Amino acid sequence: MRLFAAVLPPEGVVDELGAWVAGVRQVPGAEALRWTERAGWHLTLAFLGEVDDGLVPDLEARYARAARRTEPFPLALRGGGHFGGRALWAGVAGDVAALRLLAGRAEAGARRAGVAMDARRGFHPHLTVARARGEADLRPYVEALAPFEGAAWEADELALVRSHLPVGGSPGTRPRYERLAAWPLGRG
Repeated sequence: MRLFAAVLPPEGVVDELGAWVAGVRQVPGAEALRWTERAGWHLTLAFLGEVDDGLVPDLEARYARAARRTEPFPLALRGGGHFGGRALWAGVAGDVAALRLLAGRAEAGARRAGVAMDARRGFHPHLTVARARGEADLRPYVEALAPFEGAAWEADELALVRSHLPVGGSPGTRPRYERLAAWPLGRG
C-alpha cells in the first residue's frame, strides 16, 4: 500500500480555501496547471511510500502512541508559495512547532515499524493546491494566494492515508485518497 501520515483540515477550512482557490484559478494561464481536488487536501506529515501490509499493525500502534503523546494544537492556512516551478501550495500558520513535532513522531514511528523511507528532506508544512505539467512560472498564483488568511482550527488527530494512484495514465485522472485510520491527539 502507498501510505502517508497527515493532518486533515476540517470541511469548513477546506471550503474556505476552496473559495479562495476558485479566484486564483481565474489568473491567466491557470488552465495549464493541474489543480488538486479538495477531497484530497491534506498536510502531509510523513510520506511512507509503498508499505508492506504486514507492517501496518505495528505502524498503527506506533501512530496511536505518537498521537497520545501530542496535545491538540491550533493551525490555520495562510498565504502560499511554491516548490520550484512544479507545485503551488497554501501555507500553514499557528503552532507550526507542534506540527513539526508530530511530523517527526510520524516519521520516527514509521522507521521503527520497519518502513524503508527515503532520507528525510526536511519538513515544510504546506497544502498542495496545484501542480505544473512541467516547469512553470508560479509567481502570479503565489501572489494571488498571498492575502489568504483562513480561519484557525484545532488539529486534533493524526491520520494514516492510503494513496490510490491512477491506473493506465488516462488524461485528467488524479490520485484518490482513503483515510485508513486516525487517532485523536492527546488522549492518553
